Amino acid sequence: MVEDLSEHFSFQDPRGRPQGGEVDVEAIPLDFHKENTVTSDLPAEDFEDDDYIDFDKLLGEDDYSEGDEIDEIATPAPDVDISAEPTDPKVRRARLLRLFHGQTRIQRLNIVNANFGFRLYRSLRNDLNQTDNVLLAPAGISIAMGMMALGAGPETHRQLYQALGFADFVNASAHYEDQTVHKLFRKLTHRLYRRNFGYTLRAVSDLYIKRDVPVSEAFRAEVKAHYYAEPQSVDFQDPAFLEKANRRIEKLTKGLIKEPLKSVDPNMVLMLLNYLYFKGTWEQKFPKDATYQQTFRVTEKHSVRVPMMQNKGSFMAAADHQLQCDVLQLPYVGNVSMLVAVPRKLSGMRALEQDISATVVNRWISNMTNRTRVVLFPKFKLEKQYNLIPNLKELGLKDLFEETGDFSRMSSEKVAVNWLKHQGTITVNEEGTEAAALTQVGFMPLSTQTRFVVDRPFLFLIYEHRTNCLVFMGRVVDPSQN
Repeated sequence: MVEDLSEHFSFQDPRGRPQGGEVDVEAIPLDFHKENTVTSDLPAEDFEDDDYIDFDKLLGEDDYSEGDEIDEIATPAPDVDISAEPTDPKVRRARLLRLFHGQTRIQRLNIVNANFGFRLYRSLRNDLNQTDNVLLAPAGISIAMGMMALGAGPETHRQLYQALGFADFVNASAHYEDQTVHKLFRKLTHRLYRRNFGYTLRAVSDLYIKRDVPVSEAFRAEVKAHYYAEPQSVDFQDPAFLEKANRRIEKLTKGLIKEPLKSVDPNMVLMLLNYLYFKGTWEQKFPKDATYQQTFRVTEKHSVRVPMMQNKGSFMAAADHQLQCDVLQLPYVGNVSMLVAVPRKLSGMRALEQDISATVVNRWISNMTNRTRVVLFPKFKLEKQYNLIPNLKELGLKDLFEETGDFSRMSSEKVAVNWLKHQGTITVNEEGTEAAALTQVGFMPLSTQTRFVVDRPFLFLIYEHRTNCLVFMGRVVDPSQN
């Protein structure tokens, strides 16, 4: 059961005295944000005009922005729906198809992408300490895997589609086929190239191929058509390659990711790089003079002092009694938002991580209510880098990284992926959020006021709502650590 927070929260008043005197955040007038939210403070910042595609024109090219009738649901969906991965495949299919009702094609694909992101997150989390912070960019990883599927032979392609969930998407409707996935990724890529909406959100992919390695012209054409990645022939032994690639990565991520490529195996055949960059401004900025040091409980026995932002305004929130957590939506200018899920018990993070899915997120959003709330939220910055090959193997992508892998649609040479790294950074402060990630593949009523205090470990999800795209997700256990 998910319900409004006003009947549930009973936080203690965590007032503090910042330097310069006490700030009474409750006294901030509700129209403060109309005067202090700037929607023009995210200029194009010397992006070239040809970096941007006319998205409205692109949408008009065909009907891929529209939904289709999905196939009949053979098994009735159960009433209780909190398990992310039920064992019965018929139940999984029924739940997925129920989520697909009323969604466009691109939103349906992003439901599948999000569920893959949640599965990958769970696999990665199992390799880390419970007190480690986590940062992933599921959309960027799915885009990179979609590109690889274009070059995969039958069995490797089957594994990719099965592990990513693309097979579930294609099988949902008689109107869908394998190419539908790539056509939708083309639209999603351009959805992420937005400007003049108060935020900057972009995804770019680069494909480097070892000089003298033959590359299928059909593969070249498809990669360029669907992912706008021009395959480039390079000498991986040339130091100038590293310098050029790093310079481009730094530019596209606005300096957030610096020199990620330290060295390259001279025997590398193919390198696929995917960049995802986001910079957003809160619809309701946190006043800087209301930020003060406060205790954040990392575990039952360990606490840290962190800069805690304060705000008062109209915020959407819900209480999920099944998963024993409370959820807050912090919107950015331009139909993007961060969902913050806070387990009520310090020991409750693992259960929340285990059960989170697109179904759960949909339930949260559907049951949120809008009220005047005082929000306390920590400033934080995360910088993370992971080798995802073991985790993707665990999810079923085995041939991709072995000699048994089939990339015959890409090249006549035998290749295997021996490098798939994911790097990201995110900064959350009073103005908003700035985040970047790099995936490297080598081959209501306002009458009731309540408080939402995020002073314990939490999950965060950044969604682009027009396409229902999960752009970033992560876990903050200790805001004082990167």
